[in-house]
Amino acid sequence: QVQLVESGGGLVQPGESLRLACTVSGIMGDETDGIGWFRQAPGKKREGLACFANADRSTWYTDDVKGRFTISSNSAKTVEWLQMNKLRPDETAVYYCATDVVCTWFKDPSFFTSWGPGTQVTVGS
Repeated sequence: QVQLVESGGGLVQPGESLRLACTVSGIMGDETDGIGWFRQAPGKKREGLACFANADRSTWYTDDVKGRFTISSNSAKTVEWLQMNKLRPDETAVYYCATDVVCTWFKDPSFFTSWGPGTQVTVGS
């Protein structure tokens, strides 16, 4: 069974950057599974942001974050980072990483079954 833990959240000002980490341990369900990043703002649905495909190390992004967020992984694929630049106040949310499905489905959180507890990101005062 795989376990995921997010870290790196905090308070930043608009336009600033933050790097989140997702530490992965245990046994992945399938080597082709991706590690997705999601966020959920208060009162809103959880939304997919980006995904790292373990099979070929390809990266996937939504249009909203493409060009501002960058996803990467160490060679062992045990830590994945989400570099977030030019953050906006409306991106204040709890950020999660998750797995158990290929990146094709990264925009739909319902396909992912293994989740970390999340880390809070607050943009602005």
